[in-house]
Amino acid sequence: MAISRPGRQVHLAAHFPGVNNTTVWNDPESGSQIDFDSFVHLARTAERGLFDFFFLAEGLRLREHRGRIHDLDVVGRPDTFTVLNALAGVTTRLGLAGTINTTYNEPFELARQFATLDHLSGGRAAWNAVTSSDAFTGENFRRGGYLPHAQRYTRAAEVIAATRALWDSWPDDTVIIDRERGVFTGPIPEFRYTGEQFDISGHYVLPRSPQGHPVQIQAGDSDEGREFGAATADAIFSRHGELAAGQRFYTDMKSRLARYGRQRDDLLILPAATFVLGDNRADAEERARHIRRQQVGPQTAISFLEQVWGRDLSGYDPDGPLPDLDPVDDANITRGRVRHAKDPLAVARDWRARAEAQKLSIRELIIEVTARQQFVGSPAQVAADIDHYVQQDAADGFILVPRLTPHGLDEFVDRVIPELQERGSFRTEYTGTTLRDHLGLRHPHRSGEQVKAS
Repeated sequence: MAISRPGRQVHLAAHFPGVNNTTVWNDPESGSQIDFDSFVHLARTAERGLFDFFFLAEGLRLREHRGRIHDLDVVGRPDTFTVLNALAGVTTRLGLAGTINTTYNEPFELARQFATLDHLSGGRAAWNAVTSSDAFTGENFRRGGYLPHAQRYTRAAEVIAATRALWDSWPDDTVIIDRERGVFTGPIPEFRYTGEQFDISGHYVLPRSPQGHPVQIQAGDSDEGREFGAATADAIFSRHGELAAGQRFYTDMKSRLARYGRQRDDLLILPAATFVLGDNRADAEERARHIRRQQVGPQTAISFLEQVWGRDLSGYDPDGPLPDLDPVDDANITRGRVRHAKDPLAVARDWRARAEAQKLSIRELIIEVTARQQFVGSPAQVAADIDHYVQQDAADGFILVPRLTPHGLDEFVDRVIPELQERGSFRTEYTGTTLRDHLGLRHPHRSGEQVKAS
C-alpha cells in the first residue's frame, strides 16, 4: 500500500564504478572495466530504474604508490566523450555525465564536445568539472606542473565562463535552420572572451543545444571549492554522506546561493553512496562486513596507512596494531591521488584514539575510516533510509556506486526502486526529455518558474 504524504522527490544517479576501494574488481562476479557492453548494461539498468543520470569518472594518469602502479587504479579506461556519445545511441532518457578536467583542456574544445553530446543525446549532457594542480599528472600534458595550486579555481572559473560564452554566442533567434538540406543559414555571430587565462575570439561552430548549457556538476570541498560550486554548479557531488555531516554541508551550500542571485532549488546536493541488500538488516550487515573485507585487503590497508604516515610500513602486520612511530610529511609516497590528510600528525592521533577505543587492527581501522556512506538493510529499509536523508535535508538524492561492474546496480533497481515508488518519493515514469527536466533545473535562456522535477 502506497504511503500517502507530501515530500520531496529523491534524485538518483549511477556511477560507473571503475576500480577503487569501493568496488571489488577481483570478485568472480565482476566484469570488464573497458568493454562497451559493461557501460551499456549499467546505463540501461539505470534507465530501466528511471535514474536521472549515468556518471563516468576519469583519471588522467595511473596513480603510483611507493614507485609502483597502485593496485586499486583503473587501467585502460576509455575516453569519456567517446563512451558517453556511444551511450546516447543506446539510451533514450538517461542523463549522461562525464568528468572532464579544466586544467588540461581548452574552452573551445570543451564547448564543442559537450554541446555535441547534448545535441546527439537530445539534451542529456552533464559536465563534472574537476581541477588539477599536481605536476605528476601534468607530466602527461604540455603544461605539466606549471599551474600553482592557488590558481586551479581561477582557471576553472574562466574555463566555465568561456565555454558558456561560446554556447551563448548563438541566440535562439539569429539562425535559420534549413531542415530540408540539413544546414544552417543566415549570419553566424562572433564570440569573444577575455580574461587572465584566455583571450579567444571567432565564430563558434554549433547552435545552441537543447539544454542551452549542459548540467554543471562540481565536487570541490574546500571553502574555495564550495564557493565555486555555489556560483557555477547545478549539482554538487558530495562526500558528506552521513546524516549530520550531510545536513551541515547541505545547509552551508544552500546558504551560499543568494549572494550569486540563485535560489535554493538551483543547486542539488548528491553525495556518493553504496548499498548492501539482504532479507533483513542483520543479513545485510553480515554481507556488508564480508564486502568491506574484500574491498580492503591486507595490502590495501597498509597502502592507505602509508599515505598518511608517509613511510614504508610493509613490515607491519595489517592485522596488528598501528605503528608507534609518528608520520612524516611525504606527499610523494602516493602520487596522482588526492590527499585528504592535510595534517598527518593530527590524523594519526585521531586514528590511534579510535583504534584504541574500539580495539581495531590496522586493517579494521582502514575499513572504518575509508568507508563511504552505505545503506544496508532489506530493500524496504534501504528505501526508507534514503528517503529519510532527503526529507531531512541531508541530500537531494544520491550518486550510487555499485561494488560490481556491470551488474552491481541490478538488485537495487529490481528491489529498492519499487519501494521508493511505493513511498511516493520516486518517479514512476520519465515525464521530461532532458536532464534539466529530470533534475528540475532552470533552462539558462528561458524565463519562467523552476522546472518541476520529472
